Amino acid sequence: MKNQVQLMTYVDRLTGGGIEDLKHLLEGPLAAVFGGAHLLPFFHPIDGVDAGFDPIDHTQVDPRLGSWGDLQSLGSTVELMADLIVNHASSLSPQFQDFSRQGLTSPYSGMFLTFDRVFPKGTTEADLLRIYRPRPGLPFTYSILANGEKRLLWTTFTPQQIDIDVNHPQGTAYLNAILERFHQAGVRAIRMDAVGYAIKKPGTSCFMIPETFEFIEDLTTRAHQLGIEVLVEVHSYYKQQVDIARRVDWVYDFALPPLVLHALLKADAKPLERWLSIRPRNAITVLDTHDGIGVIDVGADAAGDPGLLEPSEINDLVESIHRLSNGQSRKATGEAANNLDLYQVNCTYLDALGNNETLYLIARAIQFFVPGIPQVYYVGLLGGRNDMDLLERSGVGRDINRHYYTIAEVVSSLQRPMVQCLLSLIRLRNSHPAFNGTCIVESASQNLLTITWKLDSHWIALRVDLSVPSAFIEHSTDQSGHSAKMHIE
Repeated sequence: MKNQVQLMTYVDRLTGGGIEDLKHLLEGPLAAVFGGAHLLPFFHPIDGVDAGFDPIDHTQVDPRLGSWGDLQSLGSTVELMADLIVNHASSLSPQFQDFSRQGLTSPYSGMFLTFDRVFPKGTTEADLLRIYRPRPGLPFTYSILANGEKRLLWTTFTPQQIDIDVNHPQGTAYLNAILERFHQAGVRAIRMDAVGYAIKKPGTSCFMIPETFEFIEDLTTRAHQLGIEVLVEVHSYYKQQVDIARRVDWVYDFALPPLVLHALLKADAKPLERWLSIRPRNAITVLDTHDGIGVIDVGADAAGDPGLLEPSEINDLVESIHRLSNGQSRKATGEAANNLDLYQVNCTYLDALGNNETLYLIARAIQFFVPGIPQVYYVGLLGGRNDMDLLERSGVGRDINRHYYTIAEVVSSLQRPMVQCLLSLIRLRNSHPAFNGTCIVESASQNLLTITWKLDSHWIALRVDLSVPSAFIEHSTDQSGHSAKMHIE
């Protein structure tokens, strides 16, 4: 992937239209701003129970957005990343519908996981309680198939998302067909969505077990054969993330968003500095995404080993977000909304900072200076606020940060001074040669953070004073030693 900032977006929620509209936006008002674009699910349909993460047909572009040809055309403007939804398929998919009608005589019967396929000899209460869950309850849904059979289906996320056996021949063929379709459309990278849950084994947590790593390595090999890079999406204990990063192309730095919030809200750079000294360099950095702000990534593990923040610091951070967002995030998080995620706070990043634009721009500057490839979520790009109307209509907590923009809203937002400053930061991150060199992170005191990049005679430095708060960027401009400065305060 290019060492440039990427856009993360839903096609329709940014443009109000389709893939061609996104191409016009990236060639017009956002020309030369992004090196790549991670397109969140654009498959048929985009408006299922989980905002496209429950595709009926993973190999079909939702016709309301366009076609594979449109996607291939967009790929001539920016490098494309797409989601390979590894763990499950929709209950409305042709494969599951065939299984529902024909039961064990269906060629797809082995593709879908039922209770007895994972536990053919039964199981114990202890084993069931050992299964790692992203949401409350056990991962099973009682279902009556179309042929009248009663089954317990394995459903990690929602009852409509049926987990597949990724090692079954039909499961393998299913994933291979998606990879091949991506390859034909010029997709340069995939995100393995929910891959941590893909392997189920009795007596284990069924989450990131050794067999999961074997599967990731195998699927990555198949992707590499098609010239596709792989990003693994896993929310987990930070030491596990470091271990995962050694085995894959790219991982998300999900610890960065809460650590940056902690640094800015508590004027304390030390936990962030410690993380930056050990974190993987092959990271995709984010502050906000289509999901919430994760806290599990900075917390202790199940055995009680300490995290990057103390439990009291995490609690203070969560409560600070609720307070600074005027209680809006509380209405969208945990038991207050559907699609429960036990480890995330649902809120825009700007609202998590109390709509303080200076803090927000400092946060983005830190993100862009941290080693890795930065992704900017479309709502964050436009300085979006919590969409309480959409939350009220849908009842889905994460919709608070999934606003549907019109083109008029986009154009208006791009004129805001804060957004213009953000675009300048993105262009600087994309163009300065020092970002291809070496990075040094220093924190002379609790409230100071300095990140410096050097390559030959090129250099660029970010200095943050959290006590003010303010940030100062200075960088070389040519071989003669001249420099330029930028202030954020």
